[in-house]
Amino acid sequence: MENKKFKFKVIHEDKNSDARLGEIITPHGKINTPVFCPVGTRATVKAMTPEELRDIGVQIILGNTYHLYLRPGIDVIERAGGLHKFMHWKEPILTDSGGYQVFSLNQTFKIVKDGVEFKSIIDGSKHFFSPQKVIELQKRMGSDIMMMLDEPVSPDSDYGYTKLAMIRTLDWARMSINSVGDYPGALFGIIQGGMYDDLRKECSQRMLELNFDGYSIGGLSIGEPRELTFELTEKTVNEIPKEKTRYFMGLGDPEGIIKAVSMGVDIFDCVLATRIARNGVAITYEGKLNIKNFRYKIDFNPLMHDCNCYCCKNYSRAYIRHLYISNEILASRLLTTHNLHFMVNLMGEIRKKIKEGKLSEIKKKFDGYVWKKNI
Repeated sequence: MENKKFKFKVIHEDKNSDARLGEIITPHGKINTPVFCPVGTRATVKAMTPEELRDIGVQIILGNTYHLYLRPGIDVIERAGGLHKFMHWKEPILTDSGGYQVFSLNQTFKIVKDGVEFKSIIDGSKHFFSPQKVIELQKRMGSDIMMMLDEPVSPDSDYGYTKLAMIRTLDWARMSINSVGDYPGALFGIIQGGMYDDLRKECSQRMLELNFDGYSIGGLSIGEPRELTFELTEKTVNEIPKEKTRYFMGLGDPEGIIKAVSMGVDIFDCVLATRIARNGVAITYEGKLNIKNFRYKIDFNPLMHDCNCYCCKNYSRAYIRHLYISNEILASRLLTTHNLHFMVNLMGEIRKKIKEGKLSEIKKKFDGYVWKKNI
C-alpha cells in the first residue's frame, strides 16, 4: 500500500541497541519518534484541554472508534468538520479501530463471516462492525493514522482458538486495506497470535505481504507475565522491516517503554498515566507516589524534585493531597498534568540519548526501578 501523505523514515540508529530515531509525516504534521500518545478515547484526554497538551509537548493523541461511534456518533463528528475540528486539536490523531472494546466490553458479541455483532454499552442497542465499515468510520472522522479491525484474544486462550482469531484478523486485514482508496491518512496492520511464537511469526509475515503503512504489535501487555511480554515483543519487532513504523498498543509504564524502545518500537499509547492520576497517583523516577498517603499531609515539597511541569513548579504534595481528599477536580487536573509531562519529557530524553548514542544512561537511571513500588 502506497500512501503519499504518510511517510516514515529512520533518521538515526543507536549503535548499542535496536533503538532508532524516526520522523513520521501525516496530513496534520510531523511526529518525532519514539513517541508516547496520550489516550483521548472520547475526543478528550481526560482533565486536559488541547492547549495544555500542546504546552506539555504532546505530538499526537489517540481517539477510539468504538466509543465515538456510539457517542456522539460519527455523523456529528463529520458535520463538525472532522475529529480535529470537533475537539480543537490541530496536530495528528491516531484512531483505534474499537476491536479491543468490542471483544472486551461486551459479553454478547457474535462473530460472523464479515465482521462482528455487538451491543452498545450505553443502551444495549445492537450494532455491527465490518472491517470495511470501521475504515469508513475512521475516514469520515479524518484520522491521520487508522487501525484495522482485528480480533484480540485473552492471554489464556488455547492454541486452536488463537489461530482461528489470527486467521480471521488476516482476512479482515485484506478487507481493510482494500477500503482505503485514495485517503491521505495511513492504515496500520495489527499483528496478533496471542502467546504463541509460531502464530505471531506467521501473522507478521502474512501482514507484511499486504504492505501496510505501519504495523501494530497487538495482543500483548494485557495480563500475561511481564517476561513473556518482552520476549514476544522482541520476536515480533524483528519480523517488521526497519522502514516500517512499529507501534506497541497499550504499553505505557516508563520501564516498559524504555525496554521496547531499545528493541526498535516507535509509538506507544496507554491510559495508565491519566488513569492513575485520577486515582491520586503521580509518576516519579522513584516509583508511584500515592498522594493519598497520610505522610504527605504536611509535605510541602513538589510531587517530584527537578520537575519543570506546571504542577511541580506551583503546588505542593500537601496541597494536592488536600484537593484529592476533598474530591476537588483540580487534583485530577494537576496530577494528570504532571504525569503527562513526565511521559512526554521521558520520550524527549530518550530521543536525545539515542541521538547521542547514550541510551544506556537512561537504562541505568531506571536500574532498580520498580514500577509497582509505591512511595
